[in-house]
Amino acid sequence: MLDLLLPPDCPACHQPVDRAGLLCPDCFRGMSFIADPCCARCGQPFAAAIPGGAGRVCAPCLDTPPPWQSGRAALVYDERSRALVLRLKYADRIDLAPLLAGHMARAGRALLAQADLLVPVPLHRARLFRRRYNQAGLLAAAIGRIAHLPVLPDALVRVRRTQALARLGAGARHDVLQGAIVARASRRDDLAGRRIVLVDDVMTTGATLGACARAVMAAGAASVNVLVAARAPDPARSNRDGWRPPVG
Repeated sequence: MLDLLLPPDCPACHQPVDRAGLLCPDCFRGMSFIADPCCARCGQPFAAAIPGGAGRVCAPCLDTPPPWQSGRAALVYDERSRALVLRLKYADRIDLAPLLAGHMARAGRALLAQADLLVPVPLHRARLFRRRYNQAGLLAAAIGRIAHLPVLPDALVRVRRTQALARLGAGARHDVLQGAIVARASRRDDLAGRRIVLVDDVMTTGATLGACARAVMAAGAASVNVLVAARAPDPARSNRDGWRPPVG
């Protein structure tokens, strides 16, 4: 009856679909899903002609290894995926979380199979108050239901409000986030000895996820991997061999 009153439509283009939460065939074909070969550390897709180095790790991750073991992303952060992420993040389209989470769960199947706990990247309380929800927390909760994994949404806390990171490079982001994210004191025992998967919407330079990874490791986590909806190349790295820019 609800489908008769409110026919399900594609969340990207609003064309009719068979079931709520599905992309229409045209939008699905237009999405740039990330599959092998891609960097095992940060999830950035390699150019088709470049198979990757030892363990298929990109040159930037070989030069400066991130503070986590493995990372995967479901989508290239391009025009189509950006529209979905931004609607989830800023336009109250929380219905998009299960859609993105389904693709994340498939991309990160191997990481989730070894995980004990999902931890979303936190928002500062002021930003959370304005937005009313944490998009990373919604993604983590949806992935948890798919993978049957517990989620600890308040494991990490931003103890200092930071400036917007969108226009900053990797080094500047790292400096801004230094000491800004820590494990909540009451959750340190829950993190100790656990295999953690950090969840976020987009990875660009990896600075935010790196700050979170260092925080959970400082709390005694056994290991930490990362899983994101979309992977955007750091502009400073995008011209390096083995990196492919977003499509669109």
